[in-house]
Amino acid sequence: MSDQQEYSPPPVWTWDQPSGGRFASINRPIAGPTHDEELRVGEHPFQVYSLATPNGQKVTIFLEELLAAGHKGAEYDAWPIMIEKGDQFGSGFVEVNPNSKVPALLDRSGATPVRVFESGAILTYLAEKFGAFLPTDPAKRAETFSWLFWQMGSAPYLGGGFGHFYAYAPQKFEYPINRFAMEAKRQYDVLDRRLAETPYLAGEEYTIADIAAWCWYGNVVQGQLYGNAAEFLALHEYTNVQRWVAAIADRPAVKRGRIVNRFFGEPSLQLHERHDASDFELRTEDKKPAA
Repeated sequence: MSDQQEYSPPPVWTWDQPSGGRFASINRPIAGPTHDEELRVGEHPFQVYSLATPNGQKVTIFLEELLAAGHKGAEYDAWPIMIEKGDQFGSGFVEVNPNSKVPALLDRSGATPVRVFESGAILTYLAEKFGAFLPTDPAKRAETFSWLFWQMGSAPYLGGGFGHFYAYAPQKFEYPINRFAMEAKRQYDVLDRRLAETPYLAGEEYTIADIAAWCWYGNVVQGQLYGNAAEFLALHEYTNVQRWVAAIADRPAVKRGRIVNRFFGEPSLQLHERHDASDFELRTEDKKPAA
């Protein structure tokens, strides 16, 4: 039994105090910019404004996969958006993504720049633009979109639900942790059952659905998110997920894309900005001269 005093919601919620926790300083119940700040623009067709969160990794991994597959038009500049500092509320970023969340993409390859926000929308836009990692067969295409949107709808329960209450909330409460741990394990069971049937989520082909799901579920499996969550959730039990996670993690494009705009972990696995393929060899944090 918990001795925590029960909370009684007021008739009308008001924003009287910060919510607490790691991201309290940037949480607010209103949209729009807080300050004027133009976005930087590089020389490549695609401008990515992001951070190496699971959603951010989706885009840089996919662009690296496109380049590895020979799509030279997928060259990109990746600029960091430091969300804990509130960069996502700058006026330039809000123009590209009115929802003030990473990632955001600006396609400057045509006469008129095109903005794309929401990671699933960016993956779909790029896959259709380059005709890659998205099957053309109607049934396989539908399967790909089904799993892509499954991830988009499910991951908030994994991240904002389980991840928040298990790792980020200022106090630990049994009820929300149990509630979202149960849902997280259910989602891993959904994945594991699917991956018992087929190598990848949409079938025999590696698609944008795998990229999207791996960035969330794979990162937790590999201990890259939420502390000891992999042990807490006993993720070693999901053997088909383990096989899928390892196979995707071993792809060279995934190894490159996951470290772009990354500011944590080993210095050799941090590439704060990406402007050229050579940056992975020359500009990771371990290559920079000591101050």
